[in-house]
Amino acid sequence: MEHDLTEAAAQVRSGQLRPTDLVDVCLTRIRSHDKDIRAWVLVDEEAARREAETMTAEAAEGRFRGPLHGIPLGIKDIIDVAGLPTEAGSPLRKGRIAPDDAPVVASLRRAGAILLGKTVTVEFACFDPPPTRNPWNLHRSPGGSSSGSAAALAVGMCLGALGTQTGGSLVRPSSYCGVATCKPTFGRVDRAGVVPVSYHFDHVGPMARRVRDLAILLQCLPPSHDFVPPPATDRSQHSPSARLRLGLVESFFMTKAAPNVRAVVEQAICTLATEADVEIVTPTVDFEAIQDVHTTVMAVEAAAYHRHDFAAHRPSYGPMIAGLLDQGLATSGVDYADALSYLHHFRRLAPAMLSEVDALIVPATDTTAPGPETTGPKLFQAPWSCSGLPVVSLPCGLADDGMPVAVQLVGPHHGDQRLLEIAAWCEERFGFEARPKGCEAGS
Repeated sequence: MEHDLTEAAAQVRSGQLRPTDLVDVCLTRIRSHDKDIRAWVLVDEEAARREAETMTAEAAEGRFRGPLHGIPLGIKDIIDVAGLPTEAGSPLRKGRIAPDDAPVVASLRRAGAILLGKTVTVEFACFDPPPTRNPWNLHRSPGGSSSGSAAALAVGMCLGALGTQTGGSLVRPSSYCGVATCKPTFGRVDRAGVVPVSYHFDHVGPMARRVRDLAILLQCLPPSHDFVPPPATDRSQHSPSARLRLGLVESFFMTKAAPNVRAVVEQAICTLATEADVEIVTPTVDFEAIQDVHTTVMAVEAAAYHRHDFAAHRPSYGPMIAGLLDQGLATSGVDYADALSYLHHFRRLAPAMLSEVDALIVPATDTTAPGPETTGPKLFQAPWSCSGLPVVSLPCGLADDGMPVAVQLVGPHHGDQRLLEIAAWCEERFGFEARPKGCEAGS
């Protein structure tokens, strides 16, 4: 049985599928594959089966909690789930039980989701490689920091998941593992109950196997308490008959992409260009300069959160996050202020690239998945985390090494819904149906 989230939700409502069936399939996949992939920190099988039985009975009576009724999901282990530990990949938080659901989790429950458990995160959602392996090649990295969520989805261990992004932690693992994700407009989704990395960059977002699944998940996620959406008249309008306009940011992204990534992305763009207008967009920002700015702000804000534990328990921190915290602690207030000033300048200028197009299109990563000693560079994702603009990443083909390649679509602020529609249109044209070997339907 092979279903994406949208199909499964529709079939639960029609009575063709039961929540118990979906949970059984996911748990079977976990038992079959997770010993090798190691995507899960904890699987709460008893609670998942109990919820599935309850929701199956409700569905039989025609009662549905919401659009996710009976849908099994995974939650990245920096997001609180009541009664389960939030360990954030660190021995310092071993067994630390969350007393309450994070608002994003509570909202998913109200929508009818069944929580299978907690997926692996890189330590404190930073850089040290996780135990998780890439389902496409166990000798490759799944990316990070939402490693477990991406790997679990690629194998069908769940139908959707939550991840987070500070630099590239939604887009990069999704790209490496051949699944889809949405980094929403900054502030669009509530971050309470999530272990923080950086106030200025942290995003919570959905991950799934198909773009249309992301749209359902995103509509179920609550906004931040201080998020003020623009008036409806300010949102982008699009005539169904209008030809789609995509802007390719060729400099930086295409020039820095590895040849095998560039080849797949160029072919994908050629496919789209038969039905859409694709034009070269001149950058209005410096994608090189923003890299160090991103690292400086992230380092200082991570150090502010960790400074007491880091001083008392430094040996318990991995070498990469320790290096980041050292950098943050050594950064002067003047340098931090300068970095924030440049960040705000970048955020003001970035939207201008969308003035004549519906969305930007660029490679999601500069290479295919690297070896397991790294989670990969944030080179192609960090600029968009800095911009605050919404991003959808979706696979567009396989490179010559057999690994997935993805594109990022970037839209205007608050244009998340329209961007997802554009991404779904692109997904249909790409026709990407490949799955990791041994993880096809029925396996």
